[in-house]
Amino acid sequence: MARAPLLQLSNISLTFGGDPVFSNLGLVIQQGDRVALVGRNGSGKSTLMKVMAGLMEPDAGERIVPPGQHVGYMEQDPTMDGFATLGEFATSGLPEGEGYRVDVAGEGLKLDLSRPVATASGGERRRAALAKLLAEAPELMLLDEPTNHLDIQAIRWLEDQLAETRTAFVLISHDRAFLNRLTRATLWLDRGAVRRQEHGFTSFEAWRDKIWAEEDDSRHKLDRKIKAEAKWAVEGISARRTRNQGRVRALQALRSDRASQVRRQGTADLGIDSGRASGKIVVEATDISKGFGDTVILKDFSLRIQRGERVAFVGPNGAGKTTLLKMLIGQEEADSGKIRQGTNLDLAVFDQARAQLDPEATLWESLTGDKAMRIAGKGDQVMVRGVPRNVVGYLKDFLFTEAQARAPVRSLSGGEKARLLLARILAQPANVLVLDEPTNDLDIETLDLLQELISDYDGTVLLVSHDRDFLDRIATTTIAMEGDGRAVIYAGGWSDYQAQRSEPSSPERQAKSRSSGAKAKSEPKAAPAAADGKLTFTEKHRLDALPGEIERLEAEIAKLEQFLADPELFSKFPAKFQKATDALVERHQALSRAEEEWMDLEEKSAG
Repeated sequence: MARAPLLQLSNISLTFGGDPVFSNLGLVIQQGDRVALVGRNGSGKSTLMKVMAGLMEPDAGERIVPPGQHVGYMEQDPTMDGFATLGEFATSGLPEGEGYRVDVAGEGLKLDLSRPVATASGGERRRAALAKLLAEAPELMLLDEPTNHLDIQAIRWLEDQLAETRTAFVLISHDRAFLNRLTRATLWLDRGAVRRQEHGFTSFEAWRDKIWAEEDDSRHKLDRKIKAEAKWAVEGISARRTRNQGRVRALQALRSDRASQVRRQGTADLGIDSGRASGKIVVEATDISKGFGDTVILKDFSLRIQRGERVAFVGPNGAGKTTLLKMLIGQEEADSGKIRQGTNLDLAVFDQARAQLDPEATLWESLTGDKAMRIAGKGDQVMVRGVPRNVVGYLKDFLFTEAQARAPVRSLSGGEKARLLLARILAQPANVLVLDEPTNDLDIETLDLLQELISDYDGTVLLVSHDRDFLDRIATTTIAMEGDGRAVIYAGGWSDYQAQRSEPSSPERQAKSRSSGAKAKSEPKAAPAAADGKLTFTEKHRLDALPGEIERLEAEIAKLEQFLADPELFSKFPAKFQKATDALVERHQALSRAEEEWMDLEEKSAG
């Protein structure tokens, strides 16, 4: 049965004084749609969403919303003039007697609705706008980065609400786990055009890569044709000038077509130098405690972090993750206990507030004003990992244009500010990366590059993040701030933490969680150990069987990848494409589990 349209954009064009943001763009959102809107930072996703919401007028084209249908938009920077509290703002416009809806949303989003607007942070204002939208329950919700400024518990609450709603919605988010669970279709905004596929975000990257491969093949064929025609023109045009003017004009048309093709935006050129090796022990904390007034952040917590570990800190907002991080790197004092930093530590700190960036400074000044990057007498160059670089050239590595070099930092989007901060902290050798909410506002491609950078990095990483997928990809150890001063150490990333947390608690686990060893392998996931500490019979049998299982999974992955490489598969057999994609994801996850189990058992048998 055909679904009724809720919103239609036809032939939308929009230009901001230069190249068009959109040109003849069209899309339709229907009842029941659950859509991911994806694209690179700066591609115009938020602008498109404002056009969809009717908040921005395009230069040309038409926006159609059928009578009786309502489109709601979660404002990024809501205007709250005239409202005393966040609750007063969030309940404004609701029918009498339905204010309870805001109370429910406020509780799930951990928002103090009595907070005065004048003292509310940007994150609290955004949560109030989200609570207002959820309470209003329009037929179509437009959600631009709704998980920013939410902790993992609030993100999961929001996930559950959106999973159960019958309201259609369009999501912009960098949170893979959030998009994977909720979306059933994908709108891809790329170089001013929108493509749509009727599959959720889980298959987006395979779809994108297939389209890019087809573009590359088409461009290669066009280049070859131009080369052949140009050769003909040079060698034979004088003898056939009269009767072949049409072919000459065709050659000119080919060249014009090639010149008009819009190149894909590149990827940021991230790199890091770990410099000198730190000591084996990076930081050791013994029985540390911290509180603010009557609030206990940490109580009698001990931890040892060794060189090369990737340690993640998770927990609700306000639990003290950033405070603990600052104590470990010496930026804040513990109330009691002892913290000892190791030798030869060179830190690179990415702070979630972006406080290292002056909003009134230009991008150029943000780099040349950094003492560590400045080169005396050379105002157009900066020192990058020991090599002089032109300022504009280095900015281009992080996808900034030459025109942006003299623009103020305040003009940048959230993702652009994150890239600029990365440009600063990655310029100097560092053997300890301290990343406090680095994933906020970054697009999926830059997140992938950051994850690869950290994976290849031989230094130590301390990470605070609410991005569950990123945590699973990066962390070897997770410190869970569980409230009331409790912090518990778990092996692995977010999924490992959840699995281990669901296991029955024991005095041994409690003692181990507060011990000084935070090694990722300190809590093996294999079967219970024998009394003498060696492998049990079951474990030994499993260790012998795992290599064959790993080999089988690798062979299955190779076959699936070969099957998915068929360029006609997606267009001709979309159901088979989706089934094979799901199977490939499942096999990769199974392979990762098998390899980790083998490493745990091998290490145990060697010990």
